[in-house]
Amino acid sequence: MKTPICDMLGIDLPLLAFSHCRDVVAAVTNAGGFGVLGASSHTPEQLERELAWIDDHVDGRPYGADILVPEKFAGKGEGLDGAAMRALIGQPQRDFVAALLEEHGIEAGSLAGPSNAAASVMISDTAGEQLLDVAFRHPIKLIASALGTPPAFMIERARAAGVPIAALVGAKEHAIRQVNAGVDILVAAGTEAGGHCGEVTTMVLVPEVIEAIAPVRKVPVLAAGGIVTGRQLAAAIALGADGAWTGSVWLTTEEAETAPYTKQKMIAATSRDTVRSRSRTGKPSRQLKSAWTEGWEGERSPGALPMPLQSLLSEPALHRIDKLAEQGNPGAQELATYWVGQGVGLMNKATTVRDVVYEMAMDFAAAAGHLAEVAGD
Repeated sequence: MKTPICDMLGIDLPLLAFSHCRDVVAAVTNAGGFGVLGASSHTPEQLERELAWIDDHVDGRPYGADILVPEKFAGKGEGLDGAAMRALIGQPQRDFVAALLEEHGIEAGSLAGPSNAAASVMISDTAGEQLLDVAFRHPIKLIASALGTPPAFMIERARAAGVPIAALVGAKEHAIRQVNAGVDILVAAGTEAGGHCGEVTTMVLVPEVIEAIAPVRKVPVLAAGGIVTGRQLAAAIALGADGAWTGSVWLTTEEAETAPYTKQKMIAATSRDTVRSRSRTGKPSRQLKSAWTEGWEGERSPGALPMPLQSLLSEPALHRIDKLAEQGNPGAQELATYWVGQGVGLMNKATTVRDVVYEMAMDFAAAAGHLAEVAGD
């Protein structure tokens, strides 16, 4: 189960795990894979604490960090602070969220004022550089970015630190741009993926990307989107990928910080219970269908705001929804949602990270054996 990505990152399994939860990151790394902490929802102080904790729990094994610095977002280059950004939130969107909550028995309150949830979704080049400063004070072995070509300062910092830089892509033309910009690893994320994704399926996207970049420069390609089993990992490698970038499969593990009621919804969900929606960040991202996502697609919706304004509006409301759903509020339970891919239909039990890694390895071995048997015939 060795591929070039294993040698590049110093890992036993070509299995990378993106998670906002430090416990998941450390557990995957300790099980022979490679954990990647989603760092963009942290302040520099929070990220310092999280990475220090990971350092103390992985015994020198490799892990990475993912920092989101989109190419395009509202207020880019204007130097706006949090208060100024929140002032850009439209009144129709504020009123719509208030009405949506109240229709489900939840008092709206102040939805766009300062809060921990709102502060955590600030996006800017300055914020990205501050997080990079923290990340490179730790022994990370990978830095990753999404939503466009990583800014020059991120690529330069990675080069100076001798750390590979990965970028997520959803189309072959994006892959060519990334390779020309100098990234070291491509994550070909199909539409099945949880979070931000495009419209091309993983099965089509992976070989498209590999063929598109071949004349430019050969770099490792990781498959992403709906991969929650070892059979799917084997399929990705059969397509030419060097491994898998996974995220959703860790959301229902015991270590994950997924809101308890949402975790229950995921375990009960089918692969048809997700939707690409702008309702959380302003950009299309796949998440659980709920009254929240349906409301934003309905006739009364004023339309989502651009990133990061939509997040500044939605995250405080969704944070409150998660708390109330855990307490048994039926309206909040109808609204509760989170990012997850179509692979959720295969995530039908609560388990540990180590067991997920073990089952994926065993499942991969069985699939590889089947392929060898078929090829032998």
